[in-house]
Amino acid sequence: MTESLKPLDVASRLPRLRVRFDELGIDGLVVMNLTNVRYLTGFSGSAGVLAVTKDQAVLVTDGRYRTQSQLQVDEAGVHDLVTISIAGRNQNDEIDAVIKDCVHVGLEADEVTWSQVTRLQERMGREFVATSGAVEALREAKDAGEIDRMRRAAQIADEALEEVLPLMAATGSHPITESQFALALDSAMRKRGAEAVAFETIVAAGENSAKPHHHPSDRVICVGDPVVVDFGAMFEGYRSDMTRTFVVGGAPTGQLKEIFDLVAASQRAGVAAVKAGVEAKAVDDVCREVITEGGYAEQFEHSTGHGVGLDIHEAPWVSSAGTATLAPGFVVTVEPGVYVAGVGGVRIEDTLVVTENGAEALTKFTKEVAA
Repeated sequence: MTESLKPLDVASRLPRLRVRFDELGIDGLVVMNLTNVRYLTGFSGSAGVLAVTKDQAVLVTDGRYRTQSQLQVDEAGVHDLVTISIAGRNQNDEIDAVIKDCVHVGLEADEVTWSQVTRLQERMGREFVATSGAVEALREAKDAGEIDRMRRAAQIADEALEEVLPLMAATGSHPITESQFALALDSAMRKRGAEAVAFETIVAAGENSAKPHHHPSDRVICVGDPVVVDFGAMFEGYRSDMTRTFVVGGAPTGQLKEIFDLVAASQRAGVAAVKAGVEAKAVDDVCREVITEGGYAEQFEHSTGHGVGLDIHEAPWVSSAGTATLAPGFVVTVEPGVYVAGVGGVRIEDTLVVTENGAEALTKFTKEVAA
């Protein structure tokens, strides 16, 4: 994996945000969500607030990030758009200096508590406008550089699973637990260049496979078990997400085979539905209809999918409540599942990028069920 990656187009993001100011009813925005700060500036530190007005943007951080902040902002190509301010004891004074001439200042409502808003208003002597999704809406459509990094993350995950899957196949003679398999998979991703896992890896064997978000345990994986493996890699901040369900030592039988076949059909239908111009809700409807017709509506216990990018769960939401219309550059998951207590569960998931003519699956690992 030595091919070069397309550059990220960070410099266009602040101008695109400012275009939204009028519809948001603001002339300034205080960005406190660290993922949004990174998206707009390239800065990936654990402490930072970005104050944006119509003619300036100031990133306020602390002395720990004096060197890193300047380096990352320069590398992102926004050094002429973003000023770095290293706050002393009072970060709010730095922010207030930027927004002092603004009349309507937006504050990310999903990022602050009521007490924080009250303290800010008292300290700064101004009212704030609650905003939601101001930056997240820009993040929905990924540029070519973002997609390249997500494609690399997915490739890392694919190759890591291929390396460690034989550990599951050999469990009859060399027992392995859910936790041990998860650790092996996480390590394989790191060896291939992942900076971290995209989220906590799920390995759920036997009866545990009926729990959609099971935490890996000391439960030994046995021959005949269904095993749900849900995982992803992070590469340069961007994430992948994939689920495969296997049967150790053979093929599913009885009710478990019925569930495997039904979820596979639902997932194929959902993947085929992912196209530009299609409502995200419609993808959920397609997957849910297949499972409902198969008699397992009540056992499909979660939404069909979600957006992926700098966060593992982000807009758009592929659910019955989803309001977005898919467009080129959107990256979403399609992950229907059926979970039957006492029998087991099956989930199949791919991460897909919407294109002009359909969708490209970034996750490519086989859906063969035998491990």
